[in-house]
This record gives sequence, C-alpha cells and structure tokens, in this order.
Amino acid sequence: MAKNERFERIYSQGTMNVTEIWVDKVTGVNYVFHACGQAGGMTPLLDREGKPVVSPIMNI
Repeated sequence: MAKNERFERIYSQGTMNVTEIWVDKVTGVNYVFHACGQAGGMTPLLDREGKPVVSPIMNI
C-alpha cells in the first residue's frame, strides 16, 4: 500500500458479512463500512448526539 493513502482501516470483523471502521487521515472522521455478499455501503460513524466520531489526526 502507498504511504499517502487517505483512509486507514482500524477495525474489521467477519468474512461473508464484513463490518469495518475506516478513518479519514485528513479530517479524522470515522466511517462504518458493511458488506454482505455483493452489496455494501459506507456511512459516517455517529455518536449519541448524531455528530460524526472524529479521531485525533496522526501523521502516519
């Protein structure tokens, strides 16, 4: 993988039904990705108040 990729996978679970959490290394926003078979989707991960979860930005 290239060192300058914008997104980093920080969590992964499953093989057929996959759930992953990705972090945008520029903004720190966390995204949830879920795939089942040939279908999948990604959306921002939200907290209880409906605001996006933001991780500290680290220079990787």
